[in-house]
Amino acid sequence: MLLERLYRWRLALTLTLIGGLAGALRFVGLSYPKALVFDELYYARESYSLLQLGYPGKWKGENQAFANGDFSGLTDRADGVVHPMVGKYMIAAGEWLFGPTPFGWRFAGAVTGTVSVILLILIARHLFHSLTWGALAGLFLAIDGQHIVLSRTSVLDIFLSFWALVAFGLLLLDRRRARATLDRKAADARARLGLAEGERIPGFGPGLGVRWWRLAALVAIGLATGVKWSGLYFGVGFLVLSALWDAADRRAAGYRRWLPGSAFRATVPAAITTLVVVPGTYLATYWSWFASSSSYDRHWAELNPGEGVTWLPPALRSLLHYHEWMYHFHVNVTPANGYSHGYASNPFWWLLQQRPTAFYYESDKTDGALDLCGAKNCATAITALGNPVIWWGAAIVLLYALYRVIARGDMLALTVIAGTLAGWVPWLFYSERIIFTFYTVAFVPYVVLTLVWGLRHWAQPPDLDGRWSRVGGFVAGGFTATALIVAGYFLPIWTGQWIPYYFWHAHMWLGKFWI
Repeated sequence: MLLERLYRWRLALTLTLIGGLAGALRFVGLSYPKALVFDELYYARESYSLLQLGYPGKWKGENQAFANGDFSGLTDRADGVVHPMVGKYMIAAGEWLFGPTPFGWRFAGAVTGTVSVILLILIARHLFHSLTWGALAGLFLAIDGQHIVLSRTSVLDIFLSFWALVAFGLLLLDRRRARATLDRKAADARARLGLAEGERIPGFGPGLGVRWWRLAALVAIGLATGVKWSGLYFGVGFLVLSALWDAADRRAAGYRRWLPGSAFRATVPAAITTLVVVPGTYLATYWSWFASSSSYDRHWAELNPGEGVTWLPPALRSLLHYHEWMYHFHVNVTPANGYSHGYASNPFWWLLQQRPTAFYYESDKTDGALDLCGAKNCATAITALGNPVIWWGAAIVLLYALYRVIARGDMLALTVIAGTLAGWVPWLFYSERIIFTFYTVAFVPYVVLTLVWGLRHWAQPPDLDGRWSRVGGFVAGGFTATALIVAGYFLPIWTGQWIPYYFWHAHMWLGKFWI
Protein backbone atom coordinates (compact mmCIF):
# COMPACT_ATOMS: atom_id res chain seq x y z
CA MET A 1 0.00 0.00 0.00
CA LEU A 2 2.80 2.43 0.93
CA LEU A 3 4.75 1.54 -2.20
CA GLU A 4 1.68 2.12 -4.37
CA ARG A 5 1.12 5.50 -2.74
CA LEU A 6 4.77 6.48 -3.24
CA TYR A 7 4.56 5.41 -6.89
CA ARG A 8 1.49 7.59 -7.45
CA TRP A 9 3.28 10.52 -5.87
CA ARG A 10 6.63 9.84 -7.53
CA LEU A 11 6.66 13.08 -9.55
CA ALA A 12 5.84 15.23 -6.54
CA LEU A 13 8.45 13.41 -4.45
CA THR A 14 11.08 13.83 -7.16
CA LEU A 15 10.38 17.55 -7.52
CA THR A 16 10.44 17.96 -3.73
CA LEU A 17 13.66 16.04 -3.11
CA ILE A 18 15.74 17.40 -5.98
CA GLY A 19 14.20 20.85 -5.73
CA GLY A 20 14.97 20.75 -2.00
CA LEU A 21 18.60 19.83 -2.71
CA ALA A 22 18.86 22.62 -5.26
CA GLY A 23 17.34 25.09 -2.81
CA ALA A 24 19.70 24.06 -0.01
CA LEU A 25 22.74 24.47 -2.25
CA ARG A 26 21.52 27.91 -3.28
CA PHE A 27 20.07 29.33 -0.05
CA VAL A 28 22.23 28.00 2.79
CA GLY A 29 24.76 30.69 3.69
CA LEU A 30 23.35 33.05 1.05
CA SER A 31 24.16 36.12 3.18
CA TYR A 32 27.89 35.36 3.00
CA PRO A 33 29.98 37.23 2.15
CA LYS A 34 28.76 40.57 3.40
CA ALA A 35 30.25 42.28 0.39
CA LEU A 36 29.41 43.15 -3.19
CA VAL A 37 30.68 40.10 -5.07
CA PHE A 38 32.01 40.67 -8.60
CA ASP A 39 29.35 42.48 -10.68
CA GLU A 40 26.99 42.78 -7.72
CA LEU A 41 28.79 46.11 -7.47
CA TYR A 42 26.62 47.23 -10.40
CA TYR A 43 23.44 45.20 -10.28
CA ALA A 44 22.66 45.23 -6.56
CA ARG A 45 23.11 48.98 -6.42
CA GLU A 46 21.26 49.64 -9.69
CA SER A 47 18.33 47.57 -8.39
CA TYR A 48 18.26 49.48 -5.11
CA SER A 49 18.35 52.71 -7.10
CA LEU A 50 15.30 51.55 -9.08
CA LEU A 51 13.41 51.18 -5.81
CA GLN A 52 14.46 54.60 -4.57
CA LEU A 53 14.47 56.72 -7.72
CA GLY A 54 12.67 54.71 -10.38
CA TYR A 55 15.84 54.65 -12.50
CA PRO A 56 19.51 53.70 -11.99
CA GLY A 57 21.38 56.60 -10.41
CA LYS A 58 25.10 57.24 -10.16
CA TRP A 59 26.95 56.35 -6.95
CA LYS A 60 29.77 58.21 -5.31
CA GLY A 61 32.09 57.25 -2.50
CA GLU A 62 33.58 53.91 -1.54
CA ASN A 63 32.20 51.01 -3.60
CA GLN A 64 31.69 48.57 -0.72
CA ALA A 65 29.88 51.11 1.49
CA PHE A 66 26.59 49.77 0.13
CA ALA A 67 27.32 46.30 1.55
CA ASN A 68 27.90 47.89 4.97
CA GLY A 69 24.50 49.56 4.96
CA ASP A 70 25.65 53.00 3.84
CA PHE A 71 23.42 54.15 0.97
CA SER A 72 24.35 57.83 1.12
CA GLY A 73 26.42 57.53 -2.04
CA LEU A 74 23.33 57.34 -4.25
CA THR A 75 22.82 60.53 -6.25
CA ASP A 76 19.83 61.56 -8.34
CA ARG A 77 22.01 61.83 -11.46
CA ALA A 78 21.01 59.12 -13.95
CA ASP A 79 23.57 56.44 -14.74
CA GLY A 80 23.99 55.05 -18.25
CA VAL A 81 23.74 51.33 -17.54
CA VAL A 82 24.70 48.91 -20.31
CA HIS A 83 22.15 46.10 -19.86
CA PRO A 84 18.33 46.13 -20.03
CA MET A 85 16.04 46.16 -17.02
CA VAL A 86 14.38 42.78 -16.39
CA GLY A 87 17.14 41.20 -14.30
CA LYS A 88 17.41 44.34 -12.20
CA TYR A 89 13.66 44.38 -11.60
CA MET A 90 13.96 40.81 -10.32
CA ILE A 91 16.87 41.67 -8.03
CA ALA A 92 14.96 44.71 -6.82
CA ALA A 93 12.02 42.48 -5.87
CA GLY A 94 14.27 40.62 -3.43
CA GLU A 95 15.60 43.89 -2.02
CA TRP A 96 12.03 45.12 -1.60
CA LEU A 97 11.10 41.98 0.32
CA PHE A 98 14.20 41.63 2.52
CA GLY A 99 15.90 44.99 2.31
CA PRO A 100 19.20 45.99 0.68
CA THR A 101 21.12 43.22 2.42
CA PRO A 102 23.23 40.42 0.94
CA PHE A 103 20.30 38.04 1.37
CA GLY A 104 17.92 40.57 -0.17
CA TRP A 105 19.91 41.27 -3.30
CA ARG A 106 20.72 37.56 -3.81
CA PHE A 107 17.26 36.21 -3.02
CA ALA A 108 15.79 36.47 -6.52
CA GLY A 109 18.74 34.62 -8.06
CA ALA A 110 18.46 31.78 -5.55
CA VAL A 111 14.72 31.42 -6.18
CA THR A 112 15.22 31.57 -9.94
CA GLY A 113 17.99 28.98 -9.85
CA THR A 114 15.95 26.59 -7.72
CA VAL A 115 12.86 26.93 -9.90
CA SER A 116 15.03 26.33 -12.97
CA VAL A 117 16.02 22.93 -11.61
CA ILE A 118 12.36 21.99 -11.15
CA LEU A 119 11.53 23.21 -14.66
CA LEU A 120 14.33 21.13 -16.14
CA ILE A 121 13.04 17.98 -14.44
CA LEU A 122 9.66 18.51 -16.10
CA ILE A 123 11.20 19.34 -19.47
CA ALA A 124 13.53 16.32 -19.46
CA ARG A 125 10.70 14.05 -18.29
CA HIS A 126 8.67 15.24 -21.28
CA LEU A 127 11.52 14.83 -23.77
CA PHE A 128 12.68 11.40 -22.60
CA HIS A 129 9.28 10.07 -21.50
CA SER A 130 10.85 9.02 -18.22
CA LEU A 131 10.84 10.45 -14.71
CA THR A 132 14.16 8.70 -14.05
CA TRP A 133 15.97 10.67 -16.74
CA GLY A 134 14.07 13.82 -15.82
CA ALA A 135 15.25 13.43 -12.24
CA LEU A 136 18.82 12.89 -13.39
CA ALA A 137 18.71 16.08 -15.47
CA GLY A 138 17.45 18.02 -12.46
CA LEU A 139 20.10 16.50 -10.23
CA PHE A 140 22.91 17.43 -12.62
CA LEU A 141 21.69 21.02 -12.86
CA ALA A 142 21.31 21.18 -9.08
CA ILE A 143 24.97 20.23 -8.57
CA ASP A 144 26.53 22.27 -11.35
CA GLY A 145 28.92 24.93 -10.11
CA GLN A 146 28.11 27.60 -12.67
CA HIS A 147 24.44 27.34 -11.82
CA ILE A 148 25.08 27.31 -8.07
CA VAL A 149 27.41 30.33 -8.11
CA LEU A 150 25.23 32.44 -10.40
CA SER A 151 22.15 31.52 -8.32
CA ARG A 152 23.95 32.76 -5.20
CA THR A 153 25.01 36.13 -6.59
CA SER A 154 22.97 39.01 -7.97
CA VAL A 155 24.42 38.83 -11.47
CA LEU A 156 22.08 38.97 -14.46
CA ASP A 157 22.95 35.74 -16.26
CA ILE A 158 20.90 33.42 -14.02
CA PHE A 159 17.79 35.37 -15.01
CA LEU A 160 18.69 35.10 -18.69
CA SER A 161 19.10 31.35 -18.20
CA PHE A 162 15.71 31.13 -16.49
CA TRP A 163 13.66 33.01 -19.09
CA ALA A 164 15.32 31.15 -21.96
CA LEU A 165 14.46 27.85 -20.24
CA VAL A 166 10.86 29.01 -19.74
CA ALA A 167 10.65 29.81 -23.47
CA PHE A 168 12.04 26.38 -24.36
CA GLY A 169 9.53 24.63 -22.11
CA LEU A 170 6.62 26.63 -23.51
CA LEU A 171 7.61 25.78 -27.07
CA LEU A 172 7.66 22.10 -26.12
CA LEU A 173 4.10 22.48 -24.83
CA ASP A 174 3.17 24.23 -28.08
CA ARG A 175 4.62 21.35 -30.07
CA ARG A 176 2.71 18.76 -28.03
CA ARG A 177 -0.58 20.55 -28.64
CA ALA A 178 0.18 21.15 -32.34
CA ARG A 179 1.22 17.54 -32.94
CA ALA A 180 -1.93 16.21 -31.28
CA THR A 181 -4.06 18.53 -33.44
CA LEU A 182 -2.24 17.51 -36.63
CA ASP A 183 -2.64 13.80 -35.86
CA ARG A 184 -6.34 14.21 -35.07
CA LYS A 185 -7.06 16.21 -38.21
CA ALA A 186 -4.99 13.81 -40.31
CA ALA A 187 -7.11 10.89 -39.06
CA ASP A 188 -10.29 12.85 -39.87
CA ALA A 189 -8.98 13.65 -43.37
CA ARG A 190 -8.15 10.00 -44.09
CA ALA A 191 -11.61 8.92 -43.00
CA ARG A 192 -13.24 11.62 -45.11
CA LEU A 193 -11.16 10.83 -48.21
CA GLY A 194 -11.23 7.07 -47.77
CA LEU A 195 -7.43 6.80 -47.50
CA ALA A 196 -5.69 3.86 -45.91
CA GLU A 197 -3.55 4.23 -42.80
CA GLY A 198 -0.13 5.54 -43.84
CA GLU A 199 -1.32 6.80 -47.22
CA ARG A 200 -0.31 10.38 -47.97
CA ILE A 201 -2.94 13.10 -47.54
CA PRO A 202 -3.22 15.71 -50.32
CA GLY A 203 -2.52 19.33 -49.46
CA PHE A 204 -0.56 21.38 -46.95
CA GLY A 205 -2.24 20.24 -43.79
CA PRO A 206 -4.40 22.38 -41.53
CA GLY A 207 -3.79 25.70 -39.91
CA LEU A 208 -3.61 25.46 -36.12
CA GLY A 209 -5.31 28.67 -35.05
CA VAL A 210 -3.92 30.82 -32.26
CA ARG A 211 -0.98 29.04 -30.63
CA TRP A 212 -1.14 30.37 -27.10
CA TRP A 213 1.83 28.42 -25.79
CA ARG A 214 3.97 29.83 -28.60
CA LEU A 215 2.75 33.34 -27.81
CA ALA A 216 3.74 32.82 -24.18
CA ALA A 217 7.14 31.55 -25.34
CA LEU A 218 7.63 34.72 -27.38
CA VAL A 219 6.89 36.80 -24.28
CA ALA A 220 9.51 34.75 -22.39
CA ILE A 221 12.02 35.38 -25.19
CA GLY A 222 11.28 39.09 -24.92
CA LEU A 223 11.92 38.90 -21.17
CA ALA A 224 15.16 36.96 -21.72
CA THR A 225 16.28 39.68 -24.12
CA GLY A 226 15.20 42.19 -21.49
CA VAL A 227 17.79 40.68 -19.16
CA LYS A 228 20.62 40.64 -21.70
CA TRP A 229 20.56 41.07 -25.44
CA SER A 230 22.08 37.60 -25.83
CA GLY A 231 18.59 36.33 -25.06
CA LEU A 232 17.97 36.91 -28.77
CA TYR A 233 20.40 34.09 -29.56
CA PHE A 234 18.09 31.67 -27.77
CA GLY A 235 15.05 33.23 -29.41
CA VAL A 236 16.41 32.67 -32.91
CA GLY A 237 17.65 29.16 -32.12
CA PHE A 238 14.44 28.01 -30.48
CA LEU A 239 12.15 29.46 -33.14
CA VAL A 240 14.15 27.79 -35.91
CA LEU A 241 13.89 24.56 -33.91
CA SER A 242 10.14 25.08 -33.57
CA ALA A 243 9.81 25.49 -37.34
CA LEU A 244 11.72 22.23 -37.88
CA TRP A 245 9.45 20.48 -35.37
CA ASP A 246 6.38 21.65 -37.27
CA ALA A 247 7.76 20.42 -40.59
CA ALA A 248 8.70 17.06 -39.10
CA ASP A 249 5.31 16.66 -37.43
CA ARG A 250 3.38 17.48 -40.63
CA ARG A 251 5.48 14.94 -42.48
CA ALA A 252 4.92 12.33 -39.77
CA ALA A 253 1.17 13.02 -39.84
CA GLY A 254 1.19 12.11 -43.53
CA TYR A 255 0.55 15.38 -45.37
CA ARG A 256 1.92 15.25 -48.91
CA ARG A 257 2.98 18.91 -49.06
CA TRP A 258 4.32 19.05 -45.55
CA LEU A 259 7.23 21.42 -46.26
CA PRO A 260 5.32 24.30 -47.92
CA GLY A 261 2.47 23.61 -45.50
CA SER A 262 4.82 24.14 -42.58
CA ALA A 263 6.31 27.24 -44.17
CA PHE A 264 3.06 29.02 -45.02
CA ARG A 265 0.79 27.82 -42.21
CA ALA A 266 3.26 27.83 -39.33
CA THR A 267 6.66 29.42 -39.96
CA VAL A 268 5.58 32.62 -41.73
CA PRO A 269 2.77 33.40 -39.23
CA ALA A 270 5.18 32.64 -36.39
CA ALA A 271 7.80 34.98 -37.84
CA ILE A 272 5.28 37.81 -38.18
CA THR A 273 4.01 37.24 -34.65
CA THR A 274 7.58 37.17 -33.35
CA LEU A 275 8.35 40.54 -34.92
CA VAL A 276 5.43 42.00 -32.95
CA VAL A 277 5.48 40.17 -29.62
CA VAL A 278 9.20 40.01 -28.83
CA PRO A 279 9.97 43.70 -29.51
CA GLY A 280 6.70 44.67 -27.83
CA THR A 281 7.58 42.71 -24.71
CA TYR A 282 11.12 44.09 -24.68
CA LEU A 283 9.83 47.64 -25.05
CA ALA A 284 7.38 47.09 -22.18
CA THR A 285 10.27 46.14 -19.89
CA TYR A 286 11.46 49.74 -20.13
CA TRP A 287 8.31 51.02 -18.46
CA SER A 288 10.29 52.55 -15.57
CA TRP A 289 12.56 54.37 -18.03
CA PHE A 290 9.51 55.84 -19.76
CA ALA A 291 7.83 56.66 -16.44
CA SER A 292 10.72 58.68 -15.01
CA SER A 293 11.65 61.99 -16.61
CA SER A 294 15.10 61.75 -15.02
CA SER A 295 16.11 58.45 -16.67
CA TYR A 296 19.34 58.37 -18.64
CA ASP A 297 18.91 59.94 -22.11
CA ARG A 298 15.18 60.24 -21.45
CA HIS A 299 14.99 63.64 -23.16
CA TRP A 300 17.78 63.20 -25.70
CA ALA A 301 15.38 63.72 -28.63
CA GLU A 302 14.13 67.05 -27.29
CA LEU A 303 17.69 68.21 -26.66
CA ASN A 304 18.84 67.10 -30.10
CA PRO A 305 16.09 68.07 -32.57
CA GLY A 306 16.53 66.78 -36.08
CA GLU A 307 18.94 64.00 -35.04
CA GLY A 308 18.38 60.26 -34.95
CA VAL A 309 15.33 58.53 -36.45
CA THR A 310 13.19 61.62 -36.69
CA TRP A 311 9.92 59.90 -37.61
CA LEU A 312 9.81 58.14 -34.23
CA PRO A 313 8.05 59.75 -31.26
CA PRO A 314 10.56 61.61 -29.05
CA ALA A 315 10.56 59.02 -26.26
CA LEU A 316 11.25 56.14 -28.64
CA ARG A 317 13.88 58.17 -30.48
CA SER A 318 15.61 58.82 -27.16
CA LEU A 319 15.46 55.14 -26.21
CA LEU A 320 16.87 54.13 -29.59
CA HIS A 321 19.79 56.54 -29.15
CA TYR A 322 20.40 55.09 -25.69
CA HIS A 323 20.49 51.61 -27.20
CA GLU A 324 22.93 52.71 -29.89
CA TRP A 325 25.22 53.95 -27.13
CA MET A 326 24.85 50.63 -25.28
CA TYR A 327 25.68 48.69 -28.44
CA HIS A 328 28.82 50.70 -29.15
CA PHE A 329 29.95 50.20 -25.57
CA HIS A 330 29.63 46.41 -25.83
CA VAL A 331 31.33 45.96 -29.20
CA ASN A 332 34.27 48.15 -28.15
CA VAL A 333 35.12 46.32 -24.92
CA THR A 334 38.22 44.76 -26.44
CA PRO A 335 41.96 44.71 -25.65
CA ALA A 336 42.52 46.77 -28.81
CA ASN A 337 40.56 49.59 -27.14
CA GLY A 338 42.50 49.35 -23.89
CA TYR A 339 40.18 47.04 -21.97
CA SER A 340 41.52 44.04 -20.08
CA HIS A 341 40.44 41.63 -17.38
CA GLY A 342 42.39 38.92 -15.63
CA TYR A 343 39.57 36.40 -15.97
CA ALA A 344 38.51 37.08 -19.55
CA SER A 345 38.07 33.82 -21.43
CA ASN A 346 38.04 32.53 -24.97
CA PRO A 347 34.61 31.06 -25.83
CA PHE A 348 36.24 28.27 -27.85
CA TRP A 349 37.19 26.70 -24.48
CA TRP A 350 33.94 27.32 -22.64
CA LEU A 351 32.66 23.74 -22.88
CA LEU A 352 35.78 22.61 -21.03
CA GLN A 353 35.34 25.36 -18.40
CA GLN A 354 39.00 26.15 -18.99
CA ARG A 355 39.04 29.66 -17.52
CA PRO A 356 36.58 30.00 -14.62
CA THR A 357 35.77 33.40 -13.17
CA ALA A 358 36.91 34.28 -9.66
CA PHE A 359 33.96 36.14 -8.17
CA TYR A 360 35.45 36.53 -4.70
CA TYR A 361 38.66 35.64 -2.85
CA GLU A 362 40.05 36.44 0.56
CA SER A 363 42.84 34.84 2.58
CA ASP A 364 43.82 34.90 6.23
CA LYS A 365 47.26 34.15 7.64
CA THR A 366 46.72 35.77 11.02
CA ASP A 367 46.50 34.03 14.38
CA GLY A 368 42.75 33.75 13.86
CA ALA A 369 43.17 31.53 10.82
CA LEU A 370 43.12 28.37 12.93
CA ASP A 371 39.61 29.22 14.08
CA LEU A 372 38.45 29.76 10.48
CA CYS A 373 39.72 26.61 8.82
CA GLY A 374 42.00 24.72 11.19
CA ALA A 375 45.16 25.79 9.35
CA LYS A 376 47.61 28.70 9.51
CA ASN A 377 46.77 29.86 6.00
CA CYS A 378 43.08 30.00 5.06
CA ALA A 379 41.21 31.03 1.96
CA THR A 380 37.60 31.73 1.04
CA ALA A 381 36.71 31.77 -2.64
CA ILE A 382 33.66 31.93 -4.87
CA THR A 383 34.63 30.61 -8.28
CA ALA A 384 32.19 30.33 -11.18
CA LEU A 385 33.23 26.92 -12.44
CA GLY A 386 30.96 24.23 -13.84
CA ASN A 387 31.08 20.72 -12.45
CA PRO A 388 33.98 19.33 -14.54
CA VAL A 389 32.48 15.84 -14.81
CA ILE A 390 29.21 17.19 -16.19
CA TRP A 391 30.78 19.64 -18.63
CA TRP A 392 33.53 17.38 -19.92
CA GLY A 393 31.13 14.48 -20.30
CA ALA A 394 28.61 16.69 -22.13
CA ALA A 395 31.32 18.01 -24.48
CA ILE A 396 31.97 14.44 -25.63
CA VAL A 397 28.27 13.64 -25.97
CA LEU A 398 27.75 16.84 -27.98
CA LEU A 399 30.02 15.49 -30.72
CA TYR A 400 28.00 12.28 -30.89
CA ALA A 401 24.73 14.23 -30.91
CA LEU A 402 25.96 16.35 -33.83
CA TYR A 403 26.79 13.15 -35.69
CA ARG A 404 23.29 11.82 -35.02
CA VAL A 405 21.73 15.04 -36.31
CA ILE A 406 23.82 15.16 -39.48
CA ALA A 407 23.94 11.46 -40.32
CA ARG A 408 20.59 10.25 -38.98
CA GLY A 409 18.40 13.34 -38.87
CA ASP A 410 17.80 12.65 -35.15
CA MET A 411 15.26 15.27 -34.11
CA LEU A 412 15.57 14.52 -30.39
CA ALA A 413 19.34 14.97 -30.59
CA LEU A 414 18.81 18.33 -32.31
CA THR A 415 16.29 19.33 -29.67
CA VAL A 416 18.61 18.69 -26.73
CA ILE A 417 21.64 20.42 -28.27
CA ALA A 418 19.80 23.42 -29.74
CA GLY A 419 20.08 25.50 -26.58
CA THR A 420 23.80 24.84 -26.24
CA LEU A 421 24.42 25.82 -29.86
CA ALA A 422 22.20 28.91 -29.58
CA GLY A 423 23.83 30.07 -26.34
CA TRP A 424 27.43 29.26 -27.23
CA VAL A 425 28.15 29.43 -30.98
CA PRO A 426 27.31 33.16 -31.47
CA TRP A 427 29.96 34.06 -28.89
CA LEU A 428 32.63 32.38 -31.01
CA PHE A 429 32.37 35.37 -33.35
CA TYR A 430 33.12 37.75 -30.47
CA SER A 431 36.19 36.01 -29.09
CA GLU A 432 38.19 39.25 -29.27
CA ARG A 433 35.88 40.89 -26.71
CA ILE A 434 36.27 40.81 -22.94
CA ILE A 435 33.85 38.00 -22.12
CA PHE A 436 33.71 35.39 -19.36
CA THR A 437 33.15 31.69 -18.86
CA PHE A 438 30.29 32.36 -16.44
CA TYR A 439 28.19 33.35 -19.46
CA THR A 440 27.81 29.58 -19.96
CA VAL A 441 25.24 29.48 -17.15
CA ALA A 442 22.75 30.69 -19.76
CA PHE A 443 22.97 27.38 -21.62
CA VAL A 444 23.94 24.93 -18.88
CA PRO A 445 20.39 23.42 -18.79
CA TYR A 446 20.90 22.23 -22.39
CA VAL A 447 24.41 20.99 -21.63
CA VAL A 448 22.72 18.85 -18.97
CA LEU A 449 20.00 17.70 -21.39
CA THR A 450 22.68 16.70 -23.91
CA LEU A 451 24.55 14.72 -21.28
CA VAL A 452 21.42 12.93 -20.06
CA TRP A 453 20.46 12.14 -23.66
CA GLY A 454 23.85 10.51 -24.12
CA LEU A 455 23.63 8.51 -20.88
CA ARG A 456 20.15 7.36 -21.87
CA HIS A 457 21.50 6.19 -25.23
CA TRP A 458 24.14 4.19 -23.39
CA ALA A 459 21.88 2.78 -20.68
CA GLN A 460 18.76 2.21 -22.81
CA PRO A 461 20.08 1.76 -26.36
CA PRO A 462 17.48 1.97 -29.14
CA ASP A 463 18.00 -1.66 -30.17
CA LEU A 464 16.76 -2.82 -26.74
CA ASP A 465 13.37 -1.09 -27.19
CA GLY A 466 13.52 0.75 -23.89
CA ARG A 467 15.04 -2.08 -21.85
CA TRP A 468 18.13 -1.35 -19.78
CA SER A 469 21.62 -2.44 -20.72
CA ARG A 470 23.36 -3.80 -17.64
CA VAL A 471 26.72 -2.32 -18.65
CA GLY A 472 25.14 0.97 -19.71
CA GLY A 473 23.19 1.19 -16.48
CA PHE A 474 26.38 0.72 -14.43
CA VAL A 475 28.13 3.36 -16.54
CA ALA A 476 25.30 5.87 -16.01
CA GLY A 477 25.21 5.10 -12.30
CA GLY A 478 28.97 5.38 -11.96
CA PHE A 479 29.01 8.64 -13.87
CA THR A 480 26.30 10.08 -11.62
CA ALA A 481 28.15 9.00 -8.48
CA THR A 482 31.35 10.59 -9.79
CA ALA A 483 29.54 13.85 -10.56
CA LEU A 484 28.15 13.91 -7.01
CA ILE A 485 31.56 13.27 -5.45
CA VAL A 486 33.18 15.98 -7.57
CA ALA A 487 30.37 18.39 -6.64
CA GLY A 488 31.07 17.76 -2.97
CA TYR A 489 34.76 18.38 -3.60
CA PHE A 490 34.20 21.71 -5.37
CA LEU A 491 31.32 22.92 -3.20
CA PRO A 492 33.60 24.95 -0.86
CA ILE A 493 34.84 27.13 -3.74
CA TRP A 494 31.32 27.51 -5.11
CA THR A 495 29.88 28.75 -1.82
CA GLY A 496 32.78 30.67 -0.26
CA GLN A 497 33.56 28.35 2.64
CA TRP A 498 36.77 28.98 4.59
CA ILE A 499 39.22 26.20 3.75
CA PRO A 500 42.98 25.69 4.09
CA TYR A 501 44.90 27.40 1.33
CA TYR A 502 46.49 24.14 0.19
CA PHE A 503 43.00 22.64 -0.22
CA TRP A 504 41.89 25.64 -2.27
CA HIS A 505 44.97 25.27 -4.47
CA ALA A 506 44.19 21.57 -4.94
CA HIS A 507 41.06 22.59 -6.84
CA MET A 508 43.11 24.25 -9.56
CA TRP A 509 43.10 21.14 -11.76
CA LEU A 510 44.32 22.85 -14.90
CA GLY A 511 47.21 24.61 -13.20
CA LYS A 512 48.14 27.98 -14.66
CA PHE A 513 45.00 28.08 -16.80
CA TRP A 514 42.84 28.45 -13.69
CA ILE A 515 44.98 30.84 -11.69
